[in-house]
Amino acid sequence: MEGFRLNSIQKTGGGRYLRNYELNYTNKKGDPKVYEMVSYRDIGGPEDLGSRLGGAVIVALKGDRLLLLREFRMAVNRYVYNLCAGFKEEGETLEDCVRRELYEESGLKLIRIRKMLKPAFAAVSLSDVSNQLVIADVDGEISDHSEDDELIEAAFYNKEEVGRLVAEETFTARAQFIAYAFSHGFFDAKENL
Repeated sequence: MEGFRLNSIQKTGGGRYLRNYELNYTNKKGDPKVYEMVSYRDIGGPEDLGSRLGGAVIVALKGDRLLLLREFRMAVNRYVYNLCAGFKEEGETLEDCVRRELYEESGLKLIRIRKMLKPAFAAVSLSDVSNQLVIADVDGEISDHSEDDELIEAAFYNKEEVGRLVAEETFTARAQFIAYAFSHGFFDAKENL
C-alpha cells in the first residue's frame, strides 16, 4: 500500500437518485489515477466515503418458507429474484425501515427480528452504499403496495422450490446466496442465528 492514497473526490453529475463522483488517487507506483463511482447521497470528501448506512436487506421467513421477490430490474432489462430491501428514510430506525419495506414490497408484517448483521457494502466496485442484513420472522397475506415504477411479485417458497429456482433462475448475488443457504437448511430451527 505504500504510496497508494486517495487524494480528492469531485462530484461530476447525477440525477434524482444517483450522484456521480471521480476519485483522484495515487496508485502504488505513484501514478495519478481517476476512479469513477456513484452514491445515493452527497459526499463531502474522502472521509465521508462508506460512512453511512443505506438501509436493510431482509431475509423474511414464515415457518419453513422464504420470501423472495421476482422483480423487473431496468439495469439488466429482465426479471431477477431478490430479497425484500430498501433504503432508510430520514429519521427512521432500521426496524422501522424493515417494517415499511416489508409492507410496501409484500404487504407482510414484521413479527420479530432474529438477527441483525453488521452493515456490509453492497457493490464496492462502483458505490459506497452499505446495507444491514436482517433475518426476520414475518406473517400476513401477500399484497402489493409497491410504487408505480416498481414491478414486484412477492411469494413464499419452501426449500425444494427455492433449490429449483437457484438452479434455473436469475438472482441478485445476495439473494442467490441466501436462497442457496435456505435450500440447504441453514435457517432450520435456528432461533439465534
